[in-house]
Amino acid sequence: MDIKVVLPDGAEKLIGKGTKVKEVLKDFLKKDTLGARFNEKIVDLETPISEEGTFGKLLTPEDPESLELLRHTAAHVMAQAVKELFPEVKLGIGPTIENGFYYDFDYERSFTPDDLKQIEKRMKKIIKKRYPLVREEISKEEARKLFTELNEPYKLELIEEIPGDTVSIYRQGDFVDLCAGPHLPHTGWVKAFKLLSVAGAYWRGDENNPMLWRIYGTAFFNREELEAYLKKLEEAKRRDHRRLGKELELFSIEEEVGPGLILWHPKGALVRKIIEDFWKEEHLKRGYELVVTPHIARRHLWQISGHLDFYAENMFAPMKIDEVEYQLKPMNCPFHILIYKSRRRSYRELPIRWCELGTVYRYERSGVLHGLMRVRGFTQDDAHIFCREDQLEEEIFKCLDLTVYFLSTFGFKEYQIFLSTRPEKYVGDEAIWEKAEGALRKALEDKGLAYEIDPGEGVFYGPKIDIKIKDILGRFWQCSTIQVDFNIPERFNLTYIGEDNQRHRPIMIHRALLGSLERFFGVLIEHYAGAFPVWLAPVQAIIITVADRHIPFAERIFERLKGAGIRVKPDFRNEKLGFKIREAQLQKIPYMIIIGDKELENEALTIRTRKGENLPLMSVEDFIARIEEEVSAKTFN
Repeated sequence: MDIKVVLPDGAEKLIGKGTKVKEVLKDFLKKDTLGARFNEKIVDLETPISEEGTFGKLLTPEDPESLELLRHTAAHVMAQAVKELFPEVKLGIGPTIENGFYYDFDYERSFTPDDLKQIEKRMKKIIKKRYPLVREEISKEEARKLFTELNEPYKLELIEEIPGDTVSIYRQGDFVDLCAGPHLPHTGWVKAFKLLSVAGAYWRGDENNPMLWRIYGTAFFNREELEAYLKKLEEAKRRDHRRLGKELELFSIEEEVGPGLILWHPKGALVRKIIEDFWKEEHLKRGYELVVTPHIARRHLWQISGHLDFYAENMFAPMKIDEVEYQLKPMNCPFHILIYKSRRRSYRELPIRWCELGTVYRYERSGVLHGLMRVRGFTQDDAHIFCREDQLEEEIFKCLDLTVYFLSTFGFKEYQIFLSTRPEKYVGDEAIWEKAEGALRKALEDKGLAYEIDPGEGVFYGPKIDIKIKDILGRFWQCSTIQVDFNIPERFNLTYIGEDNQRHRPIMIHRALLGSLERFFGVLIEHYAGAFPVWLAPVQAIIITVADRHIPFAERIFERLKGAGIRVKPDFRNEKLGFKIREAQLQKIPYMIIIGDKELENEALTIRTRKGENLPLMSVEDFIARIEEEVSAKTFN
């Protein structure tokens, strides 16, 4: 059977169904052609064409899309090397991921750093042989026979889940893998790679399945890009909030308490208080009112809201109190709704804006918990707005403006905006969803904000705008969200009395600016490498004495600064000056005030910044004014 395709030059061509890309495009291929785009998908040269469509650009090493081909092939090269070195290993899966690839292996023990070196060495031999990656389409029966002979039980499991009667495999030398592609033409194209780490991973992410060993790696088309990426990884390690959290005594996670539950230490709690105070002040200025709600509620409440039908797997198990089931709250919204319902509302009261720093609890699998970034108990900077339909767009505008203000105040100037649409499982009818999505889309377009559609990523009760902030290392973090909800007000039968004296349904906006305080704090730690700007720093200055005779003067300075509201710490220990300065720098304290004979004689201060800069001799008042100005302006230094 022939099918029609459009070639890269725009010409149409009839080809036999199942003809490989390399045959269809043989007149267009060059030495550096690695693959192509067909119907907007990346295909390799071995891919059989089974449907009509259009070829786009041919892919070369210069195209960012080619990294998918490279890294997928690197994963296969690694799997071949592991099988050659450790024949008893069973293969799991080996996909590409952002910035790299991994492969899961079933083995009796973890892989050591020495193992990784040996695997890399064997990979280089495989690469040097330039094995072609050859794709074959075989029946499921043939595949079962092949992988039974190879003793690969995980591949046999995967075969049963692939739709249709055939599957694809790729061969390179003596190695064969169940795979849909795409891949490079041969292993020689894997130019620069590095195996990075090993971690345990349950098969299919299910804790009831065997624990496999996942080897992570990355690959680039040239050594320079690889070195730049490895340097970036080292910088990320230096900024890791888990390491800095311990070194700077900001927070900890203790096994006796439980995974994913954060203990805020005094310094971390102080930074949190500064963030919370700023958050509350700014909300009160903008017409929000503060509310406070309990940590648990009757389980029936979550049945009304829809959480038990659509979100139960992310909720903790219920508890029985007086024969009634109660639930740790995963969300704050039902509580705010019940405050709204506590009395009759008039159209004149709307919009109502209520905000809460509410702690919620969500069940996360232990394998995905990660420091402050993925936890089981966290505080959302939550707010809910109840408004009329004619007020909706303006309220979304205000939410967007406030979000941008908050993010920029904390030093995040770049971000990506996504409009997340109706998921597969949802409440309400499609007309209501389209109305909500339209409201968010119109607000973004009227504000002139660029955005991308994130299909199917809305929450079960409504679509949302997600804002991902870019940190100093170029990584994006999901923090802010604005959600329009026509559905939950209906489920709770919310109403207000309109100008016509009739009952009307309010619209609800759910929004969070920072996301969770835990995650946002983790992002802040890594963004600033623990060196918070003066307005956020738990200790803004430390007074360091040169000798014991300087202590009385230093004590007077300490009391004066403390009285002015400066977060100051004394270091009057009988230690060498260089040692005390070094310690203060390691603690990322913005200013070191050195008190010696010169300072005593002039009744002035020598100020040294954490970057090593020595400021001119200044008075106590001038130093206080400097700190106050930096705090007021919320500058970054």
